[in-house]
Amino acid sequence: MPPVNADDLSWTTPDADDAAWRRKQLAEAAGGDALGCSLYELPAGERSWPYHYHAANEEALYVLAGEGTLRLDDETHPLRPGEYAAFPADASGAHRVVNDGDETLRYLVVSTMREPDVTMYPDSEKFGVYVGSPPGGREERSLSGYYRTGDDVHYWDGEDGD
Repeated sequence: MPPVNADDLSWTTPDADDAAWRRKQLAEAAGGDALGCSLYELPAGERSWPYHYHAANEEALYVLAGEGTLRLDDETHPLRPGEYAAFPADASGAHRVVNDGDETLRYLVVSTMREPDVTMYPDSEKFGVYVGSPPGGREERSLSGYYRTGDDVHYWDGEDGD
């Protein structure tokens, strides 16, 4: 595939009232398969995805313009152009980006594109499951959903006895 220019791609926006970012899926447009890369713009005063981490996919962030804050564990770190952060595929990679600056925060997010994946949301005690297409993928999923962590059932619950 030839290179793509971000200026030639359309912005997409989330289907949620609580999210105001916009994104260009660069890797998908360039024919990427095992590695994803998206350009994000987060308006002043807004927050990105809820605080989360992935069980199967590593992510990284690189700030291009603007300023904000990155939450990692119980600490916050200032973000400014040139900042790079890596998020391992485990609880140590939990993160959230907040634009508490005065201008739009523009950054790249790069990730592996493994599936199945489970995304954990520690603040809300829920998790998401993605089978058939990884988070950020556009293929149809054979199974996906969000569930409360405490809604555990016994292994044999609902199974017919022999």
